Amino acid sequence: QVQLVESGGGLVQAGGSLRLSCAASGSSFTYSTWGWYRQAPGKQRELVVLITSVGSTHYADSVKGRFTASRDNAKATLYLQMNSLKPEDTAVYYCYLKRFGVEVWGQGTQVTVSS
Repeated sequence: QVQLVESGGGLVQAGGSLRLSCAASGSSFTYSTWGWYRQAPGKQRELVVLITSVGSTHYADSVKGRFTASRDNAKATLYLQMNSLKPEDTAVYYCYLKRFGVEVWGQGTQVTVSS
């Protein structure tokens, strides 16, 4: 059973940075599509970044140039480096993994950006 556990959320002032981590157990990243989504209060969950199994990367326009996704295969961990944070980045952030048609979500970590 694959499990994803996020960490690294918190409260930060506008212009600051945070790095989210997502530890994966029970799965390999090989042949996987993975990424990060977020959900702000009263809004639908939206894509932040998605990286396909062949390595193509898609960032939401709202985070391009500010957020960077990466992974460490040896540690089985996904990362989201978030710089120049804005109040509108406030949301619960979820990591996501899809492998052989099976989707897995983390439990989410809260990011709050104060103005």
